[in-house]
Amino acid sequence: MSPPATDLLGGAVKQSWRLFLDTYEPLRPELYRYCRHLTRSAWDAEDMAQESLARAFVSLGLLAEAPENPRAWLFRVASNLWINRTRKARELPTGFGFELREPVVEAEPRTTREAAGTLLAQLSPQERAAVVLKDAFGLSLAEVAEVLSTSSGAIKAALHRGRQKLVAPEPEASTAVAPAVLDAFCDAFNARDLERLTALLLESTTLEYPGFKLECGAEAVVNGSLRGTLFGCPDGDHAPPPTPRCEKRIHRGEAIFLWWSGAEVHAVVRVEVADERIARLWNYYHAPELLSEVCLELAVPFRTHGYLPHQS
Repeated sequence: MSPPATDLLGGAVKQSWRLFLDTYEPLRPELYRYCRHLTRSAWDAEDMAQESLARAFVSLGLLAEAPENPRAWLFRVASNLWINRTRKARELPTGFGFELREPVVEAEPRTTREAAGTLLAQLSPQERAAVVLKDAFGLSLAEVAEVLSTSSGAIKAALHRGRQKLVAPEPEASTAVAPAVLDAFCDAFNARDLERLTALLLESTTLEYPGFKLECGAEAVVNGSLRGTLFGCPDGDHAPPPTPRCEKRIHRGEAIFLWWSGAEVHAVVRVEVADERIARLWNYYHAPELLSEVCLELAVPFRTHGYLPHQS
């Protein structure tokens, strides 16, 4: 009996995705950094990088020939996504954190880093993208024009306008007041109490590993990822992990979770609360650029992992 067509299609898509990643996954750190410059948010940058890769995968299947310059083409996909999103929102971001240096390997004060890299505060989406591509990534005028689908003259004009804009530092985020449920979640997590954890979730709670996996419903979340995190893999193929620990921290005005394994943070988890219970969790275990940025800013030891489970 031959397998269903849906199984065959799913296998073909997975094989194509793996082939796509052979070429484009090595570009992901640069893609994240580019999206980070544009969005000013680590969370938004990770989401935008994930969506850019997904769009690039779909678009590649529609092209007659593969792009000659995968890096520039991937930047084009991300740029189009950024420009369209901003235009649809009908409002410009309030500022632009522009880091000219490569990511550091040790923590440094946030104010020092951002004071050195904050500029171009009221630019149009195309102006912002042009300046990032030229000054942060070193693309030539012709390459920037190719990425943004315009002429070198238009890029030169956009760069001139952008550099005439006033420099304005990003205001510090206000201190967040974390909901009490976050402390209760940490207590239940650290006690390995699955029953208490379940009670702190909405029935419709979701836990997402962006770009990898989504669990829907409190029962699926608790008996899936949370159980695996707390007690190790059920198949017995892995040694039990060090006793995990959940810690609440404030990062840029937002309460988040750090999930420790031994002496290192292995996951940064974003949380959404509704009706005094947890409604959504985003686990950035497989997001090394975001994990590094957040942990460096919080000055905590950490370990990064690959983008997919087999890379960990």
